[in-house]
Amino acid sequence: MEKNASTQTSGSPIVVGLDIGTTKICVIVGRRNEHNKIEILGLGKAESAGVTRGVVSNIQKTVQGIATAVEEASGQSNVDIKIVNVGIAGQHIKSLQHRGIFTRKDINNEIQRRDIDKLIEDMYKLVMPPGEEIIHVLPQEFTIDNEPGIKDPIGMSGVRLEANFHIISGHVSAVKNIMRCVTNAGLETHELILEPLASSEAVLSDEEKEAGVVLVDIGGGTTDLAIFHEGIIRHTAVIPFGGNSVTEDIREGCSVMRNQAELLKTRFGSALAEENKDNEIICVPGLRGREPKEISVKNLAYVIQARMEEIVEHVYYEIKSSGYEKKLIAGIVVTGGGAQLKHLSQLIEYVTGLDARVGYPNEHLAKNEVLPKNVYDQLKSPMYATGIGLLIKGIHHAEDIQETLKQSGGKAEKIADPAKTKKTAGLFDKLLQTGARFIKDDIKDEDYIS
Repeated sequence: MEKNASTQTSGSPIVVGLDIGTTKICVIVGRRNEHNKIEILGLGKAESAGVTRGVVSNIQKTVQGIATAVEEASGQSNVDIKIVNVGIAGQHIKSLQHRGIFTRKDINNEIQRRDIDKLIEDMYKLVMPPGEEIIHVLPQEFTIDNEPGIKDPIGMSGVRLEANFHIISGHVSAVKNIMRCVTNAGLETHELILEPLASSEAVLSDEEKEAGVVLVDIGGGTTDLAIFHEGIIRHTAVIPFGGNSVTEDIREGCSVMRNQAELLKTRFGSALAEENKDNEIICVPGLRGREPKEISVKNLAYVIQARMEEIVEHVYYEIKSSGYEKKLIAGIVVTGGGAQLKHLSQLIEYVTGLDARVGYPNEHLAKNEVLPKNVYDQLKSPMYATGIGLLIKGIHHAEDIQETLKQSGGKAEKIADPAKTKKTAGLFDKLLQTGARFIKDDIKDEDYIS
């Protein structure tokens, strides 16, 4: 039976995050509770057989994985999942800086949200190289009548509104394939969110973003990177190596099966060979009656360290390219499944000279009596940072919509949860098409859900 909207705590909408990763597909259902924490209602996960390096390579297998994860999360949360917030990553993701200018006609009134939305909307009209489309337009500093360095211009007076934008783009085909997988699984996409932006919501504090921090999300197929300074995103990149690259190196270097290589990595793996003793030996069963294979833990660590050093060198190159190397007071926060590797933060500090810590998504989570304890403990792992971040982003977006409707005199309380009904798609589609916000004049009676 479906939960009733009236049972929600503090009127917060129920939202769903869908992380289509290279190694796993993860669906997380949740909402914000009265203590401003994220309450997880359900978790579903499935093996991801149709995704390679963050890009869909087999639609049928990906759809099956999504359907399996949705079914599990829906059963656990008792919510009929229809609309999801989907993460996107992959080597095709690019970022660029651009400056936009908007001259206001209504000079007597103060700058309003609709002026900023108009400026953002204009950025989506930028001419991109063939085969690419804009995924995100992120405002940085604003300039009003040649007065620079303004972070929030709403409420100020001025005629000429300018802004620096961080624009993130991706291949049209990759975006369409993700959308097609979601649609074929019987779902609708509320918002497409860049995965490192989602992960940053789950593991970074506002103080770290203000001080200057690098988020490094080591997934199965890719390593995502996002640099923040003064609370603003400054640089994003996707590196086409991840945990699977390490597993393949172990498979070849130690001459073992792939599933054995994965177990060796997760149970005995280390990113620093010198931290392991010479006399530690792992015994791997042989194939079909063959003699067992003995592998030194230190040799295993040498194989892992070589690949992890390469990934960290790529990360360091991106940091230096961004121009913010000397401004990162908070250093590096590493998250994702690859962050569980022992001694990784020490290796990062050794290669980059920056402080490093592992980012866990549990500080945003409310203590949960509904979920089984083993499921709740799983969610504290760095590998769920992206999924929880997608959920947090979705909740922020849904709350923004409710707030906008309330301020414009709309019947915000009549809007059902995006997790629960397909009918809201018309409303959310309209929001997305018009820059995610609109004014009272745009709202028609048929947009409301009774």
